[in-house]
Amino acid sequence: MDTKTSCEVALTHLKNKQFITAHNLFLNQAESLKKSEVLKSALLFMLAGECKTRQGKDSENEIKEASDLFLKYSNAKNSKNIKGALLCASKCLLSLGEFDKAKDTYQKAKTIIQTSIQVTRPIVIIDDSKAIAMKLKTYAEKLGYSEIHVFENGKDGVKGCKKIFSENKEPVVLLDMGLPDLEGDVVATKLLKEKISLQIVVITADEKTTARVNKTISTGVSAFIQKPFTLDELKKAIDIAESEYTLLQ
Repeated sequence: MDTKTSCEVALTHLKNKQFITAHNLFLNQAESLKKSEVLKSALLFMLAGECKTRQGKDSENEIKEASDLFLKYSNAKNSKNIKGALLCASKCLLSLGEFDKAKDTYQKAKTIIQTSIQVTRPIVIIDDSKAIAMKLKTYAEKLGYSEIHVFENGKDGVKGCKKIFSENKEPVVLLDMGLPDLEGDVVATKLLKEKISLQIVVITADEKTTARVNKTISTGVSAFIQKPFTLDELKKAIDIAESEYTLLQ
């Protein structure tokens, strides 16, 4: 069985909640590619870790392996997406509780200037404030996005995203943390369970150091924006999400 087929089989097991089988398949693939294809191996270790997380088990070993490989890729010559690798490493370090390393890695990623990415993806806005949603929609249009979906609460946002996923589209989600029905971390967790590779930008009036924000960020979101925000701040956050998406392709 080739790598692509094996991965598809593992993903099917994951979707069917057959976590042990999926974990073993992802782990075997990750180990076999560790020396030859560092980036693929790192991503497979992340998927293996996700399988353990969904079983309620500790995934520290898998996430540590993924983090080390992302950092190895970022330091290698001729790596095509160093910024994306650093961002993924930062997310791994954050989930491991290595906050200082995560912060340093994230800051290093932000210093890397990347070529512009062609805009083809949908934007999903989940925000109960009509004024904020309109501002986000206007800014997204200025950045070149044309397919924009707006939802006023978490439940509708999750339902709408599932429909978009079913159409094989890869949206960037702009998620308000203070929704009337569901907390941001709950919405993020639900969406990431549906699509592990999803990019979510959290938008909130809270300080980044608050427990609520840290809880939401630790679910695996891509970036964070604090209200009030500017067009440039939104652009930087979406650029991070796009960079991460490019790495996962």
